[in-house]
Amino acid sequence: MSEAAPRIFRPDGRTADSLRNIRLTPNFVVTAEGSVLIESGNTRVLCNATVEQGVPGWLRNSGRGWVTAEYGMLPRATLTRTPRESERGKVGGRTHEIQRLIGRSLRSVVDMKALGERTVILDCDVLQADGGTRTAAITGAAVALALALNKLVAAGTLKSSPLRQMIAATSVGIVDGSILLDLCYEEDSRATVDMNVVMLADGGLVETQATAEKDSYSRRQLNDMLDYADKGIRELLTAQQTALQSTS
Repeated sequence: MSEAAPRIFRPDGRTADSLRNIRLTPNFVVTAEGSVLIESGNTRVLCNATVEQGVPGWLRNSGRGWVTAEYGMLPRATLTRTPRESERGKVGGRTHEIQRLIGRSLRSVVDMKALGERTVILDCDVLQADGGTRTAAITGAAVALALALNKLVAAGTLKSSPLRQMIAATSVGIVDGSILLDLCYEEDSRATVDMNVVMLADGGLVETQATAEKDSYSRRQLNDMLDYADKGIRELLTAQQTALQSTS
């Protein structure tokens, strides 16, 4: 960005282009092949990776693997209790959307041929929600995935990790006329434009979801939001590498 981000009031005192405090705790669940607790401000998501032999029927005998995701929110992750979706007897549309987003984001960085006929399931459970749960889930799930694949290499099951590069995600939006990075719930609920960005370590974009909730946005604002997201995701990628290095 050509200019420093303006200093405006945010609930936690951040500048407009600052992430919330990020913390990644690898191996949070010892029984999973890969596990990480990601904390982004007051948002906390537990990401577990499970490796299973076999693939969905339509991939059988193809020699290719599969990566998929499940996403859920604990009943008291929010200020008021949200009933479990199992109580309602079906998975909601929002959950389906987020699961698909996480799954296709992580599939974009895995060499399925090198994985072989194995399925990696990424379970992303929101323990506490304060905005940005889907982007935190992608960032955390990438670390859980890397840990699980590294275990296969360490066990001699795979010669090298099928993970081509890391991937991370963040939110950005326009609140009260200002572009803000990594929105907390209070900001997200007032945003006139809400955007989620998923980016590779090499800078390639995997997904951009920008929606005008109230007012439209200009091409210049879109470019500025992408610049903010780029800055934030590069910081998240560094945090991911630090977490992975702590386990080696």
